[in-house]
Amino acid sequence: MNLATRNCVPCQGGDLPMDYSQANEMLQELPGWSIDEAGKRIFRNFKFRDFMAAVSFVNRVAETAEGQDHHPDIVLGYGYAEIWVHTHKIGGLHENDFILAAKIDQL
Repeated sequence: MNLATRNCVPCQGGDLPMDYSQANEMLQELPGWSIDEAGKRIFRNFKFRDFMAAVSFVNRVAETAEGQDHHPDIVLGYGYAEIWVHTHKIGGLHENDFILAAKIDQL
């Protein structure tokens, strides 16, 4: 399954978050990404040569996220950006999180 070619779809009422084993299986398609200890978010650290390169990347992430109507948490600093993805509506991980992560990897 090529996650980067898919699009996020809005969660429906009653959608449940993925369990850890499902999330870990999907994570195999996303080298460099990890699952937090609670199994509720995926994250990745990106390194850059300087602050403006990190800002440029974050701006592209924002455009991609807006286009997917799925918005990550972003930590930005000199030479790095940390991206955290989860589905707020269900309080955990959904297939959309992995789709967005794959699209971010293509940036």
